[in-house]
Amino acid sequence: MANQTNLDLRNQVIYQVYPRQYSKEGTFEALRKDLDRIVDLGVSILYLLPIHPIGHVGRKGVDGCPYSISDYYGIAEELGTMDDFDRLVKDAHEKGLKVMLDIVFNHTSRDSKLTKEYPEWFYKNEDGGFANRIGDWSDVTDLTYEDPKQWTYLIDNLVFWAKKVDGFRCDVAPMVPLKFWQEARDAVEKVSKDHVWLTESVHPHFIQYIRSLGHDAHSDGEMYQVFDIGYDYDIDDFYEGYLKGENSLSSYIDAVEKQDFMYPKNYIKLRAFENHDKSRLRAKVKDEDMFKNMLAMSFFFKGIPMLYNGVEVMSTKHLTLFDKDPIDWNEHHDITLFLKQLIALKKHPLNRDGHFKVHFKDGGAVLSYELNNQKMVGLFNIEGTVLQNIPLEPGIYKNALTNQEITISDTYQGNEPVWIIV
Repeated sequence: MANQTNLDLRNQVIYQVYPRQYSKEGTFEALRKDLDRIVDLGVSILYLLPIHPIGHVGRKGVDGCPYSISDYYGIAEELGTMDDFDRLVKDAHEKGLKVMLDIVFNHTSRDSKLTKEYPEWFYKNEDGGFANRIGDWSDVTDLTYEDPKQWTYLIDNLVFWAKKVDGFRCDVAPMVPLKFWQEARDAVEKVSKDHVWLTESVHPHFIQYIRSLGHDAHSDGEMYQVFDIGYDYDIDDFYEGYLKGENSLSSYIDAVEKQDFMYPKNYIKLRAFENHDKSRLRAKVKDEDMFKNMLAMSFFFKGIPMLYNGVEVMSTKHLTLFDKDPIDWNEHHDITLFLKQLIALKKHPLNRDGHFKVHFKDGGAVLSYELNNQKMVGLFNIEGTVLQNIPLEPGIYKNALTNQEITISDTYQGNEPVWIIV
């Protein structure tokens, strides 16, 4: 694990923004004008999907995918100018927000600046044409990392952006050599102390597939040698399987529990049920009670939660990557107050250093953290069941999520999520 990882990240929350879809304007300036609302949530890090120009060759949709980048130093003109971006970052910093950029170094667009200037840096098919190693990513071509000059170019690019922002989310980072990321982190550290590194670590079956093709893909355990935070795609099949009725809730929570001994002691997992690649949680659960219990449970898990723009109105809309498709901010009723309370509770010291324990996981979850003489207990009644094995003496307690008193016996069957600190 990266020795410099700051465990305070376990007390923070990331807010993910898709700039094109965040507003009708889809610009940096529209986002900047809404920063006060985002800050008021209590989040710590503003994470932006790629902000660079999008390629035209093989473009998907009318507007194209932001992960098909034509110039790593450029700004997509539809979002604004570099001055607009700098103004957004400056305002975010003044309001106490860190800014994280999406870094896409596995591939570029097929008509990128680099394909023209350094075509030898790219993966080719048998006919010598630009290609990618997997899937139907027809709008991109993969970098090979065989030329040291390529490493220097990309690391210099990271240093350029690190002088502006505070963190990087690295797209399909396990497909890029680990040694590259180690050298990159060392270089960035010289210009941006406490820079935050998030790897989009990938599903286990995807790693197996890539390796079966003769290519390399790093496991989560390997990625933690460099990165501070890893996606929880290692257990995503259990989460998705549960919502599809293919496995039980207990098997998903089992997988969460195993992470606590599979990874280094100072591991940090990203907790996000939805993002730009995944469909909305509210669209996959039966009602608002289940939604709130699932979301609160994810906040209680050890790690750093990430909220995807639009969750504030329990959006059910999956935002396309390929065309203009703005968030409907009036889609459902606003749950901002609920989110603010979750974020405030995530800042409790027990989330950073406490011993995490699972007490019950059948149709709902009873979880706890303990440290010294303090205890925090979470009750999440996902399926409207009877929760058991509650590690509290029977009595009256305050639910910190609602600030209301509740009665706890040796079982509990309320519909609202419960967060108790004693």
